[in-house]
Amino acid sequence: MKNITILGSTGSIGLSTIDVIRLYPDRFRVIALAAGSNIDILEEQIRLLKPSVAGVFDKDAADRLRSRVDIDVLSGQEGIRKIASLSEADIVVSAIVGSDGLIPTLEAIKAGKDIALANKEALVMAGSIITKEVSNNGVRILPVDSEHSALFQCLDGRSKAEIKQVVLTASGGPFSGMGYEDLLKVTPEDALRHPNWRMGKKITIDSATLMNKGLEVIEAHWLFGLPKEMIKVIIHPQSIIHSMVEFIDGSLLSQLSVPDMRGPIAYALSYPERLCGVLSTLNLSEIKQLTFAEPDTKNFPCLSYAYDALDAGGTMPAVMNAANEVAVYAFLDSRIAFTDISAIVNETMDSHTTTISNNIEDILYYDQWARHRASEAVVRLSR
Repeated sequence: MKNITILGSTGSIGLSTIDVIRLYPDRFRVIALAAGSNIDILEEQIRLLKPSVAGVFDKDAADRLRSRVDIDVLSGQEGIRKIASLSEADIVVSAIVGSDGLIPTLEAIKAGKDIALANKEALVMAGSIITKEVSNNGVRILPVDSEHSALFQCLDGRSKAEIKQVVLTASGGPFSGMGYEDLLKVTPEDALRHPNWRMGKKITIDSATLMNKGLEVIEAHWLFGLPKEMIKVIIHPQSIIHSMVEFIDGSLLSQLSVPDMRGPIAYALSYPERLCGVLSTLNLSEIKQLTFAEPDTKNFPCLSYAYDALDAGGTMPAVMNAANEVAVYAFLDSRIAFTDISAIVNETMDSHTTTISNNIEDILYYDQWARHRASEAVVRLSR
């Protein structure tokens, strides 16, 4: 029996994780859950899974939940950190959205826990710190992103010397092929209609701007120890091939499945075994064709900015990520245009001088600095 803590249990990854766990109650037991403020869903999960403790980031929401359940409810950032580092856990599912997931993920690693990583921002913001702590504490990061899970599966047991490059596939989002003038008219409702995946709002917008793929490039750099020149992105609208590895002999290995996050989640939880009945069967004759195209970085420049941030290193990826988070939520609030997201990211990065640091306090400082600068840009650009 594997004891599991789920950070971000009420989000899309958390819900899918619980779907997998419920299929195998003899293999997995949830000992702790943590969420931001959605206590209605969290209460249902507590009654269903019977964890020993729960955490709610919002302290007022935590107070309300305490009157409704009969387990310990921790609150605030300190409460989430305690949830992340519980000694009883064998693996921690890191699925908190955005930069809020950095410190809990780091605390879980320091506590000696394997990480099923869905929170890519932890590696984007503090990759050198995270990977150092992983090594120091003898734990594993098991990727939950479908693209990195695919690479993990294709590379398992392979020497890095055999790799020519890895290829991350991207659906292109709902606006692939659109020009700048059309993108100016995009609404949040338009952007949230992803053609293939069911995801949370923030990651869905990131998919539409190609920033999500940029974040994944940086994540792949840290997960697999590859330079940016060996990490390529290609548009694959069907989202059937989740990533590919090209080897030095010219051969390609790829991982294919229906677009369903339960697949990579199950593999991370059960590795090195595979679980039966998690995904529906992929019928290639029904799909008929798989197509590919180069990404349009002129109209979707966020992908290029991510490569630039990786090249700059140090605090620049954290600055890029923070500016993007501010801009995405401003767009979701209909305060700025879709095209302003990339403009705000670019402006904030241009105003930052990279600092090379392995100090988490420096990362957090420049994260806040970037949020302030990006917020100023939002005010200036607000409709």
